[in-house]
Amino acid sequence: MKEHTLPTPCFLVDQALIERNLKILRGVMDRTGCKILLAQKAFSMYALYPLIGSYLSGATASGLYEARLSARHMGGENHVFSTAYRPDEFDEIADICTHIVFNSFAQLERYAPRALAKGRSLGMRVNPQCSTQQGQDIYDPCAPYSRMGVTPENFRPELLEKYRVEGLHFHTLCQQNADALVATVAAFEQNFGQFMQGLKWLNLGGGHHITREDYDIPALERLVVALQDKYGVQVYLEPGEAVALNAGDLISTVLDIIHNGMDIAILDTSAACHMTDVLEMPYRPPLQNSGMPGEKNHTYRLGGPTCLAGDIIGDYSFDAPLKIGDRLVFGDMAIYSMVKTNTFNGMGLPAIALRGKDGGCRVIKTFGYEDFEGRLS
Repeated sequence: MKEHTLPTPCFLVDQALIERNLKILRGVMDRTGCKILLAQKAFSMYALYPLIGSYLSGATASGLYEARLSARHMGGENHVFSTAYRPDEFDEIADICTHIVFNSFAQLERYAPRALAKGRSLGMRVNPQCSTQQGQDIYDPCAPYSRMGVTPENFRPELLEKYRVEGLHFHTLCQQNADALVATVAAFEQNFGQFMQGLKWLNLGGGHHITREDYDIPALERLVVALQDKYGVQVYLEPGEAVALNAGDLISTVLDIIHNGMDIAILDTSAACHMTDVLEMPYRPPLQNSGMPGEKNHTYRLGGPTCLAGDIIGDYSFDAPLKIGDRLVFGDMAIYSMVKTNTFNGMGLPAIALRGKDGGCRVIKTFGYEDFEGRLS
């Protein structure tokens, strides 16, 4: 089917663009010997897991449900990290995950025997205490009082051998370039490098925008090779955004246009329900054929149909006046937006569609009232 016939709101993911990103990531793997995993928290479109699994080494999860999704639909290595595991879920996690990373030594002591009995590779998450982000504490695992990772003063090296820990893990970046990773690795080595002897792997986490046009891939590759040579370990990277960066849109329709000091267009998509990062970060999502307020002849505030007064996507300008029924296409919506949708206010979830390599589109999944009702009681 053609794009203009898709229902709205609708996430439209482009398979060719996903594969373009995967080829870049595969190139890094081939040139360095590192392994790259899909971080499902950013992109969980499992209809594409067979394709992703043909390029990458597997996936990483934040808990049981993501781990189960990877086990069912991708295969390969299945890593998991959680700040704290649930006792009633851990046995299944140990059944299906190849690598299990703990956030504290108390968690390691509690669960390691059950994981080791299944032959799993165990790791500890550490906090290098190196913040490389500016003004984004919500996404900074090294911010003061962070609950993410063991700090140097709380590290217990004597437990590594006791519980046969094979790797260390840190994740501190968010949408950053290789220079931030270089700085973080220096802090990691200063605080934890002495504990690397005898370990088998080192996971550098996610937040690496490897498929971004200006990303310094040679610097990343030099760092990976240097770490593997120095410590004799397998290096892992687990980007999420890089897999689907700039590879998906959110298509919406103008439902109404009103005026209250400025022109306001009401869309059938919602910042609060369908693109929550707009309100959380906040940020202004890219919109095809638009400009900044006042840049083009006609400026509109774009808002959703919910009762939340702050359900505002942003202010955009256009060459021609908007009309009821016009379609607007927001870019870079495959990452995080798809996995963070909700049904607040009874909002329906966007459909999910795929554009194939031939340019044709097909709807992968639609959602209805039952999906709203099924989350309630």
